[in-house]
Amino acid sequence: MIELKKRQFLDFEKPIKELYDQIEQLKITSEKSKTNMSGAIAMLEERIVETKKHLTANVTPWQKVQLSRHPDRPYTLKYIENMCTDFIELHGDRNVKDDKAMVGGFAQLGGETVMILGQQKGSNTKTRQMRNFGMANPEGYRKALRLMKLAEKFNKPVITLIDTPGAFPGLEAEERGQGEAIARNIYEMIRLKVPVICVIIGEGASGGALGIGVGDKVFMMENTWYTVISPESCSSILWRSWDKKETAAEQLRLTGKDMLGFGLVDGVIPEPLGGTHWDYQEAADILKAYLLPVIKELKAIDADKRVEQRIEKFGKMGFWEEAPLSEI
Repeated sequence: MIELKKRQFLDFEKPIKELYDQIEQLKITSEKSKTNMSGAIAMLEERIVETKKHLTANVTPWQKVQLSRHPDRPYTLKYIENMCTDFIELHGDRNVKDDKAMVGGFAQLGGETVMILGQQKGSNTKTRQMRNFGMANPEGYRKALRLMKLAEKFNKPVITLIDTPGAFPGLEAEERGQGEAIARNIYEMIRLKVPVICVIIGEGASGGALGIGVGDKVFMMENTWYTVISPESCSSILWRSWDKKETAAEQLRLTGKDMLGFGLVDGVIPEPLGGTHWDYQEAADILKAYLLPVIKELKAIDADKRVEQRIEKFGKMGFWEEAPLSEI
């Protein structure tokens, strides 16, 4: 885990930081004066737990967006490391190159061989540039599709971990067919003969998320978001300024609770107290405990029936009204 002195805190997490600072000061005082401060430290640790509970219970949509982007939050490879064994990363789309923003390969999950893939962000400036901030190019989505087709060939379940601010919007990405690559993935994923489980572990923005987001089951971690556009971009379009991003976050109805209410996801997975950035192993254990029974459940369903249910599931999404012909 991240050492406390290296841990980063969001603005609304400052009360927690202040308590940790007090504990560190008490430890220093205890060492210098040879005084037993264990009682006071225990009281502060209890206050930290209570503060985390309070903050978790009162998180606004915009704060969930901030938590989903927390610099200490675990990314795809960290989840794979903590909940899988024998991971073999596979590279390249067999056409252009290996997109470092999309990672995946075969792994063992609780004794079950799965194909697990997802977007990967970086933990520092160098790796963020290498991973293109988790924004995949067309070859990233084509690599993902190649891996999913490989899983289908060997009859292995597919797990996708979604965490992206969107597909890369550069000119060169559009020239190489960004829209077609995402559309092709959506088309192919809905027809895959193997179980497909999608989990939003961070940001779930627009087509970048949908490109690996079609499955039998779609889950969201507690402090994540899923919508067609980021709050900042929405604010800049509607109000010509980023200053309304908090209002945009509320109006977009982008939280797990909202998505569950709309029927766009199948469940919201709880996170460790305060968020996944506080305990990587616990976060991975919670996710693994959700995945294993779902895999078992889906494997028991006939492949053609699964595809039929998947098509029906996504076909029912959305709200619309049909106007009578007399009014047209």
